[in-house]
Amino acid sequence: MEEENVEDLESLMEDMDYIPGHFLLDLHLNCDPVGPMKLRHRDTFLKQESLQCELEAEAGYLQYAVRNLLGLLAFHLDHLDKAEEIFRSICKEDPGNLNAWANLGYVYDKLGRELDATECVEKVSHLMGIESGEASQEETRQLAARCLAEQAYVYPYDVELDSEEELRERLTSALTLYNRALDYGGHLISPEEKRSWHFKMATLYIRLDDIVKTHDDSEYSRLSHYNKGLKLLRETLESERKQQRALSWCYIGIMLERKDEFTTVPMSVHDCGYSATDPLTCFGTAIKLASDDAFILNLLARMFFLLGKHEMATGICNMALSVLPDPELNWQAYCTHAKINMVLYARDLEKAKHNQAGIPDRQKLTEARKHLDKVLKVRPCLRTHLEMAQIYYYMGVDALQETLLVDEAAINCALVSLSQALQFEQGDSLPDLHLLRGRCLLLKGEEQNAADCFKSAMELERPGSTDTTALRCLLEALLALFMQAGSDPEPAITQMEQWVQKAEEKYSECAVKDELRCLYRMRTAEVTEFSRALIRTGRLELVRRLLETVTPKQSVKKRVKTWSFSF
Repeated sequence: MEEENVEDLESLMEDMDYIPGHFLLDLHLNCDPVGPMKLRHRDTFLKQESLQCELEAEAGYLQYAVRNLLGLLAFHLDHLDKAEEIFRSICKEDPGNLNAWANLGYVYDKLGRELDATECVEKVSHLMGIESGEASQEETRQLAARCLAEQAYVYPYDVELDSEEELRERLTSALTLYNRALDYGGHLISPEEKRSWHFKMATLYIRLDDIVKTHDDSEYSRLSHYNKGLKLLRETLESERKQQRALSWCYIGIMLERKDEFTTVPMSVHDCGYSATDPLTCFGTAIKLASDDAFILNLLARMFFLLGKHEMATGICNMALSVLPDPELNWQAYCTHAKINMVLYARDLEKAKHNQAGIPDRQKLTEARKHLDKVLKVRPCLRTHLEMAQIYYYMGVDALQETLLVDEAAINCALVSLSQALQFEQGDSLPDLHLLRGRCLLLKGEEQNAADCFKSAMELERPGSTDTTALRCLLEALLALFMQAGSDPEPAITQMEQWVQKAEEKYSECAVKDELRCLYRMRTAEVTEFSRALIRTGRLELVRRLLETVTPKQSVKKRVKTWSFSF
């Protein structure tokens, strides 16, 4: 039945330039997963969680774009009743929403409700003017334009975009659909609705600019994206919505900061009248517009935080808390404040380890904990528990040597926070959670439990991941197990052999050799003893791998220590 309805839709619209609905779009979501289904579900769930905040920020017809996407994600999480509820609610509020009717028909077909699915197909046909023949052409084009704009909104939220090239392709597809929507709609779409599309398009051009500027021909390929993005932002300043104007000024400031990256100033800077405009002036205008609105201030604070402008983000968070101090109503400001303190502590910690600064200020950890305590009382969630666990972890270890336990009570609190995070849906699918849990258990001397956590973290990494932090921790845990084994080292040796082999299947050969080389240099005596045990038991293959890591013929790449944060 499902295939018949899909064929009906395609036959119905064979002369059209588009097909309503999200389930036939060229998305990874609509195809078989690249890796394990568990990872696809996790990524889909996380997309769904982040979209809830997007829904709060959207107004006008674009709110239906967010809700249609939420329905699509619910469907792919096998929450068919939830998907049906979302699509039905859109059809009730916006009876001309082509995507919602097509999506609802697809869900009904999946549920085996043949008559309901047929009614949805007929409704789509009627709205498109295919059956009546005399339907208003203007109304049809207006509905088509909104349909295309909603589909454009989906592409950047696709899953399994593991390479910049894939993300670039999705962003380009979204821009193509937005442009087609503008062509379809023309004067039938209100100026304010067009501005909301222009704003989305501008953010896509900014993201494309981020990707392209790393290429060899960056300046040539970036110029078009830069000019189009800046001009669209200039148009959105005429928006009736204060939120959109404030965010547009912020993005314009970002673009003006980037103009110095070109050999000549992009022409759009002059065309838009920003030749003498300082980026700080743009940021100041954005903040002034939002000065009495905590919701907009939180959006700006998050943007500045992601840009690495931590002092500005902190100041805006303080403004938001002055406007609305209640944690239940303004939990976003407390969360952002805590994240800023965590990032600043981690940054100072790295500097201290490289003798570039003194011991980091642990007061930042205390402040972050206080802010998250307030959030957890009114809005407990997976991410907040994980962030709290990270704070307690740093409180429990020596500032410069993380292998030294200085406060076992703090580590216990970290483990409690992690256990609470595991109670939430998809909590056990986050590699960061298992990695942090393993580190805490390792500090408490529970090497085997720690090793099991690191194994889980490795298995939960996306295919093609280059982050070998979990492997590094696992190797150290298994080596510690071997040293404690006494007369029965066989289990530890077997685990080491198996997981080095799995690592070679998962990561590049160079990455695995780098981690084995690091293990040898940090634990030379233990690795030497381990190698002797391997030789005694005739396991020469792993010995060969260990010896290869210390041969002088190979150039050693500088290792950059990676840190695990949940944002």
